[in-house]
Amino acid sequence: MGILQRFIKSTVYHEPLPIRRDIRFDLPADRIADWHTSAGPIFTALLNTFSIVLPIGERFFIDAVRAHRDLVEDPELKKAVTAFIGQEAMHGREHEDYNRALFERNSIAPQFESFVLDVFGLMKKHLPASYWLSATIALEHFTALLADSVLQIPELFEGAEEHYANIWRWHAFEETEHKAVAYDVWNTAMGQGIYAYLLRSFGLVAATVVFWGFVLPVFTKIVMDEKKLTDLSAWRKAYRYTFGEVGALRKQLGNYIDYFRPNYHPWDHDNRAQMLALQDLIYELADKTKAAKVLS
Repeated sequence: MGILQRFIKSTVYHEPLPIRRDIRFDLPADRIADWHTSAGPIFTALLNTFSIVLPIGERFFIDAVRAHRDLVEDPELKKAVTAFIGQEAMHGREHEDYNRALFERNSIAPQFESFVLDVFGLMKKHLPASYWLSATIALEHFTALLADSVLQIPELFEGAEEHYANIWRWHAFEETEHKAVAYDVWNTAMGQGIYAYLLRSFGLVAATVVFWGFVLPVFTKIVMDEKKLTDLSAWRKAYRYTFGEVGALRKQLGNYIDYFRPNYHPWDHDNRAQMLALQDLIYELADKTKAAKVLS
């Protein structure tokens, strides 16, 4: 591990042990639609649409992991599960604050949140807990891919409003830190046989279809409401950041497909060195929040 051990405590599996950090971002609500001036309003709208889903998804992930926690015997994984739950709770809290500004600006946003909440509720009511966990590890794969792009592409948030850039950096750092926790719970609960492989593979296919099937129409409606649908310059900027030169989505296609490998594990893609580059910022943000609490 070398220098990384100074910053990231690792488990016996050589994975980072997640740490719950209480960080506040105080996002300027008046910048919700244009916080990323370099990437433009369409890329901003895409990330804003992702944010609508996050608090509900993270509560669902917590429930799915909790439903299998009693099967976990390894003490290090137990610690990681507890920290995973704490991190996801913090992410949900901060993205709820993020989403308030979006809800006030666009009526489709709270409607979408309510719809997603109903979908996850139906899943929990009608599907066995193993299906919840399959969906969780698939969606955690999505968030890990987005997080990896944030870590691997420092210019992704250059020119963005500082507070919004930092909430995505923090989220990316912690999603990477715990990217294997739910997956390790899955392996503990389901094993690595053919049924487990088929169910987790089906989970990613279903999650991909459902996620993009839900997100893209809402994203398009937000773009329309911002009167940017025919703004070719904004679309060119968005393309540059998603599939073009910057390529936050393009660069993750291979990692997305790797999930279908039978012996896949999230830490096969080791990006701890990139985490290290963000470590000082994350703890600086945590220290600022702590200091603000003392002053208040």
